[in-house]
Amino acid sequence: MQGNIACAEGALAAGCNFFGGYPITPSTEVAEHMAKKMPKMGRTFIQMEDEIASISSVIGASWTGAKAMTATSGPGFSLMMENIGYAVMTETPCVIVNIQRGGPSTGQPTMSAQGDMMQCRFGSHGDFSIIALTPSTVQEMFELTVRAFNLAERFRCPVFLMSDETIGHMRERIVIPEIVETKNRKPLEKGKLPFEADSDLIPGFPVFGEGHRVHVTGLTHNAKGYPDTTNHKIHSDLVKRLVEKVESKRHEIADYDILNNDAEIVFLTYGPATRTVRQIIKDRPDLHIGHINLRIVWPFPEEVLSEFKSAKVFIIPEMNLGQISREAARHTNVPVLSLPKLGGEMHNPKELLLAMEEYL
Repeated sequence: MQGNIACAEGALAAGCNFFGGYPITPSTEVAEHMAKKMPKMGRTFIQMEDEIASISSVIGASWTGAKAMTATSGPGFSLMMENIGYAVMTETPCVIVNIQRGGPSTGQPTMSAQGDMMQCRFGSHGDFSIIALTPSTVQEMFELTVRAFNLAERFRCPVFLMSDETIGHMRERIVIPEIVETKNRKPLEKGKLPFEADSDLIPGFPVFGEGHRVHVTGLTHNAKGYPDTTNHKIHSDLVKRLVEKVESKRHEIADYDILNNDAEIVFLTYGPATRTVRQIIKDRPDLHIGHINLRIVWPFPEEVLSEFKSAKVFIIPEMNLGQISREAARHTNVPVLSLPKLGGEMHNPKELLLAMEEYL
């Protein structure tokens, strides 16, 4: 199955019943597959006039109780940023798939990249926290799309599947389970205000059309949902809660594999470079390479770095100019070697072996 199709199938298995999108290379197959399948399943697919309208429709659908998703790439992702901030502020669960391509601007529409990793974390304005998943196989495209929906429903926030053209257009054999574990958002309890958080810092969700009267605004708001933009305490408490509901569970959200945690040379990867490192480990077991594969990049699992007590270097190959390398360097005193690569090609084993030479 193609990676983009596996993503769409994962969304359907997770219960996605609304897709609003606009076709853009290299994500278009996600929308095409949803357009074919959703009407037959009694679910809603709509092609909007652009990506701003797409994310708007997804937010609106989510407030009617729908599990809602969109898929895009580079320029479309940039257009969504304002409304992604709106989804954060209104605590709207939704899934945004970004099949990354070379940028800036129109860039390389048919070539792979990982240049949007910082954009998904900080692209909208203000202080906030998000969750971003990063598949390295077609199997993970299916599994992590399911997980993205479950995390969005649990934490009431936008969740990103940050893939790329390589994995999106790759074809591999995958196993689709008969039963997929799904989670639904917590309903608003009787007597609770619509933005009154529980002990987990997450309010219950008042679904439109189910008897609730609720005001939903991107302005700073109180627990009733009414704007209150000049009270510094209300704004501070609200924004801190929006961040802490995710950050306080960062170690629980974290998802990664580690190999050879006694190694001196350690690769940290996400997406396509994971495949290259695994190939080297298979071909050269004599080198005793350590490996961290991140399936969730945001929140960044800084604790994983400390598991490698003997590490002399963390080598991080990325299809960008070192976006996650800089994040990793903030959390360790061990040297971090960034291996950037642009132009649309994956790192090959020779490049990674060459980078290792001075540490062997």
